[in-house]
This record gives sequence, C-alpha cells and structure tokens, in this order.
Amino acid sequence: MLVASNRGPVSYTVLGDGSMRAKRGGGGLVSGLSAIGPDADAVWVCAALGDGDRVAVERTGGRLPSEDTGGQRVRMLGIAPEVHAAAYNGIANSVLWFVHHMLYQIPLEPVFDAEFRQQWAAYEEYNAAFARALAEEAAEGAAVLVQDYHLALVPGMLRELRPDLLIGHFSHTPWAPPEYFRMLPDDIAEQVLRGMLGADRLGFLTGRWAAAFTACCEAVLPDGTGGTRIGVHGLGADGDFLRERAHREDVDERLAVLRGQIGTDPEGRPRRTIVRVDRTELSKNIIRGLLAYRQFLADHPEWHERVVHIAFAYPSRQDLAVYRDYTAEVSRLAAEVNSTYGSLGWTPVVLHVEDDFARSLAAYRLADVALVNPVRDGMNLVAKEVPVVSDEGCVLVLSREAGAYEELADEVIAVNPYDVTGTAAALHTALGVAPEQRAEGTKRLAAAATALPPAKWFLDQLSALRSDTNDDRLA
Repeated sequence: MLVASNRGPVSYTVLGDGSMRAKRGGGGLVSGLSAIGPDADAVWVCAALGDGDRVAVERTGGRLPSEDTGGQRVRMLGIAPEVHAAAYNGIANSVLWFVHHMLYQIPLEPVFDAEFRQQWAAYEEYNAAFARALAEEAAEGAAVLVQDYHLALVPGMLRELRPDLLIGHFSHTPWAPPEYFRMLPDDIAEQVLRGMLGADRLGFLTGRWAAAFTACCEAVLPDGTGGTRIGVHGLGADGDFLRERAHREDVDERLAVLRGQIGTDPEGRPRRTIVRVDRTELSKNIIRGLLAYRQFLADHPEWHERVVHIAFAYPSRQDLAVYRDYTAEVSRLAAEVNSTYGSLGWTPVVLHVEDDFARSLAAYRLADVALVNPVRDGMNLVAKEVPVVSDEGCVLVLSREAGAYEELADEVIAVNPYDVTGTAAALHTALGVAPEQRAEGTKRLAAAATALPPAKWFLDQLSALRSDTNDDRLA
C-alpha cells in the first residue's frame, strides 16, 4: 500500500558542516501508517518542502534512508521550488482552502485571472508528479491512500496511469456547498471533482462535508458521483499518547510557569482559566474570540482579577501577507485588552505565539473552559484533545461550524462563531458550571473524542477501500 501527502513524516536541515539532520514529524498520518506494521510493505510519497529536504532528495535520489524515517519507506519528490510554491501557496492555500473554509471577502475576491491560470498549471504539474511517482512505486493491485486538497487531481491522474490500483482519497478540510464551490471557474470546478472521482472511495471527516461534496457533484457533473463510494471517518484524539505525553517533565515545568503567569485572585485562590490553542489560521477565528473575551470582561466586572484567558496563537503560513496581517492583529488586540482591563497583578490575556507542544499540553491540563470557535473547520482536534488531558475537567465552548460539533454537540456549549456577544455570554455560562458537573461532562467528552484514534481511523479507511472494491467486483 501507498500513502501520498504534501508533507511527509520527516524533514531535513542542513547543518554548518554540510551534514543532514532529520526531524521526525507527528500527527495522525504518522501514527496511522505505523499501525499497519512492518510487514505491509508500505511506501509514503511526499514532497520536498524546504531547502534541506531538496538537498536530501539530491543526495538520496528521493528514497530516504530508513534510519531517518523510523523504518518507514519514504519517497520524497524534488519538485521545482517555483512549481511547489505556485501549487501550494497560489492554489492549495489561497484558493482551495479559501473556498472550502468560505473565507473570501466577496466584494474584492476571488479574481480568477491569467496569473491564476498560471498557478493552476503548476498545481496540475505538482499533482502529476505525485501520480507518476505512485504509479512507479505501486505493485499490481496495491491500495493507494491520497491525502487532502493539495492532491485533489491525483486520483484521476493515477487512474489513467494505473487502472489496476485501489485508490482512496481523504479530505481533512470541510467541503464547500455548491453555491460557494461554483465560484471556481466552471472548468476548474469540474476538473477538481473529476480528479477526486478517479478514486474508488472518498473519505470525509463528517457527514456534513460528505453531503456537500455529493451536492457539488450533482450541481456540476451530469453523472453526479458516478461509481465512487463516499465514506465518513471522524478522526479522533490519540488518548493514550496524550495522557502519557501530558505528564512528562517538560510539561510539568511549563505548567509551573503558566501557574505563575496566571496568579491568584483577591482571595488567594488560583484564577480561573479560559484556554485556546490554535494556529493563526484565518478560519480559527482568534480575533472574534478575543473580542468575545473583551465583551465578557465589559459585561461582568465581577470576574475582573479572577480569570485569565490563555491564548496560544502559533504563526501559520507567514509567507502569505494576509496571514502575517492576521497574526499581527491578534497580538494588537490582546495587548489592547490587557491595557484596558489589566492591573499591576493581573494580566487578563496571556498570549504566546511561539509554537510549543509541551506548553499547549500544560494549558490543556489547566483549562477550566476551552474556547474553540472556528468559522469553519474540518474537524478541530483541539476540541477533542483538551477534555482528554484536562486535570480537573473543563467546559468546552464549541463553534457549531467545527466538524467536531457533529460528534460532541450533546456535551458542549455551542456558539455561532460570528456572534461575539453570544460567545461572551457562553464564556460566562461556562465559568459558572459546577466543578462536579464539569468533571462528569469532561469524562463523556473524552470518551467521544477518542472513539476513533488515528491508528484505527487509518485502518478503517484502508479496510473500507478494500471492502468497497471487492463488493463492486462481486457485483
């Protein structure tokens, strides 16, 4: 079997003496692929993302040494940097991501002009490079699992090259409704859908996103989804890993630092905490979250000196101007809240912008309330991770536009992510939940959040792909 994704399980840095340092990646795919075992003869195909990766490809021919990859067979593609940049930043992150997360400022964008067409040609070239590599690596009848919006055209391209293969594609994002998806030029919208429908089976995180894809096919294509099967696999948190990792020494150290930053209320008790952990990605809605916290402080002066908002906003996609501006606005607004409401012994917002997983886990453990308010999200694993790690139990304030809401709705305080006053009221309600009620709710949340951990999520997709294809052949 083969896995294809833009980002692979390892990245490289060239050191001063010319040697290479490999850094192993994390995440659901790495966990999932390791679950299939060493006898599966699996190959992971990925792209070189930086200069260090490209040097590694030059030195190895793209077939990475097993000591760097944890024993996994990895083929890294040395796609030209300008092609990767146009495909990744120009199309995947600035067009397809914006469409599926419905992020465009409609009076001004999108504009599909000649530059877009040039970038789209690069996206086609990028996808074709993956399809060729997969065709070369795959044994007769192998299963190929293609990941995400970066590689939407690969299934159709690969089907042309290797009709014998079992091809699956999984979307880790939401899927846009037809009226939004059809902002794409008609030929491009059709090309994206037909590219994905080259797969035997398509997977989505929720039934909502799967239904939106089907609706797009019915709106754009005369034959709808054709013979492609559609499945739903709601990726869950890796509970065993998180619980173990959250109690290592480095997390305990950061926990002590955070407690010092939070401080105590006028009665000498630890202040209550509202925690969020996000990348500064436009869809995560960090700015409206800060505005809601500011409104909460304005509406409820009784909470002054008694609560702290721990906001981790890790920079994302800083090579795009709109993301740099968004990150700067997050910092500006946090500073404004602290200037308006803070005192000598109380900092209302503790903002950290340097990515630190151990510190994130420490914040999870401290959380009385977790705020997860994306405007649109394929799943959102933070919503599932906090209840698993929380020491004393937390209340989850969750956007109804997060994919996780479909699974967790019965145990959360739901918010409309655009409604700042409504979110402020939800924060007040959440802080008022009794400790015993909070603890019981957290147990139920944690059970739901870990129902389909990464390894099982991955294996379920593989099993369904093989089962569906066998059913079709028998039919």
